[in-house]
Amino acid sequence: MQNLPQDSRMVAIRNILTRLCKYSGLSSDRLRNTEIDVEPLLDLVVVRQRALRTGRSPEESMLPVVSDMARRLQPTDRLIADAALSLGLLRESPPDGVDLDRLYAESLGQRREYLAEMWQRLHETLRAEVIPEAPTVKRLRTSSEHDAFTALAGLLAGESSYTIPQVAPTPKIVVTLPNSQPRPGMVTVVGDAVMDHLYRVDRIPAVDAPARGNSYSEHPGGKGLNRAVAAARLGLQVRIVSALGDDENGRRIREYLDQAGVRTELIKTAALAPSPITAVIMTSSGDMALIGVQNDRVRLEVSDLDGPDIRAALGASDVVLLTFEHPTSIIGQVLAMVQSMRPKPRLIVCPTPSLRVPQDLYRYLDAVDYLVGSADELEKMIPAVTAASSEDVAQRLRGLGVGAVCTVGEFRCAMRSDDLNVDVTHFPRALNNAPGAAAAFSAALAYRVVISEGSLQKEDLDWATGAMLLTQKLGAVPSAMPLTGDIDQIFERYTTDR
Repeated sequence: MQNLPQDSRMVAIRNILTRLCKYSGLSSDRLRNTEIDVEPLLDLVVVRQRALRTGRSPEESMLPVVSDMARRLQPTDRLIADAALSLGLLRESPPDGVDLDRLYAESLGQRREYLAEMWQRLHETLRAEVIPEAPTVKRLRTSSEHDAFTALAGLLAGESSYTIPQVAPTPKIVVTLPNSQPRPGMVTVVGDAVMDHLYRVDRIPAVDAPARGNSYSEHPGGKGLNRAVAAARLGLQVRIVSALGDDENGRRIREYLDQAGVRTELIKTAALAPSPITAVIMTSSGDMALIGVQNDRVRLEVSDLDGPDIRAALGASDVVLLTFEHPTSIIGQVLAMVQSMRPKPRLIVCPTPSLRVPQDLYRYLDAVDYLVGSADELEKMIPAVTAASSEDVAQRLRGLGVGAVCTVGEFRCAMRSDDLNVDVTHFPRALNNAPGAAAAFSAALAYRVVISEGSLQKEDLDWATGAMLLTQKLGAVPSAMPLTGDIDQIFERYTTDR
């Protein structure tokens, strides 16, 4: 088991936990007598370490280890794992108004029903900053438990340095990163989620030069969704703030995000309206043209941001990643909210060439820690001035208050900030461009900001740039987003001894 890749271990553990939650849940007796192959669980480093320190069997050590790991989950995942596996975490300090005998009933179905019934009260007991809409029993069974067990399995599979806790940890959002140190890692993405219609063609069509199509496919996409999925694949906890229609495409996008490990409770649903669609026309060399179709009713309003849920989500984030597909009023509101927060989350902003930024937004640019875009996108940020070069654009944007300017394109990156003046140009490439490259870079940058606690070094930028190299696949963008191990290999291959 320990020789499997970490992702494979995580999947195996998640599948075992899913099966063990049936009937009365997880217990040492169940582990001894079950027909389920639980050897991968018993062979985990954290379990063997606990057994060695306490002198108990692996079966007796499993429940306290899983319970300790479950306490590290964010409140919603913690409650779901606790009830599904009948861990009894709330028995340590019984909350008023909660019948623990029903929450930890012998039947899994009864536990699910009571969890859904007491959803609000249980979240309040854990002092959750964001309380998602109460799920149905069916949703608990089909997607919510899958998400919670994925997070729990990730902790169990990744933890290699485990100590028996001396005090009960708080329900802080925690993930286990490749260096095996538990760290906070919540990213909130404010951006679009769409259904991409991908056309692979021999050329970008023109009025007098039609293109010949080679293939067609549909898949979820959008600058916001791509970055959210990319961040989730790197092991971070991720939420997305967006708007969808109440249609089949909207349901497919939500399901995809759920399966990718991206939380969707902050997505607004517009009744009786179609979800956004983008036609992506792409050649074999990676050149692209886009056509966006969006119903005016499928959009965020300023009033949507005034509620406590989104404000609390932004405030609880380590990184806020903002893309510029929403109306400028929404962009300005998010910038203003982050600017006013103390402590302030790190803010990564990704502009778009279709939006010339109004000067009203300039007053918020000192809240931007990292501005990431192509040379064209960044130049549109200062439309009133003709810049001589990308270097000139970066300096002007920094003069407006931006902390660091990252110019990305053709699998290259240049960062200009007070601490770093770096050009990363040594990675090889096969294509001119890839539709997922910028998303991979932005997510990888967010990841390195989290694990470095905001103090980036040159190797962090090398690592984030290397993530772009792995997106040279002409297909669905989210599926091309790399894992941390993939980026580590690219980083080691091309940056060793430089």
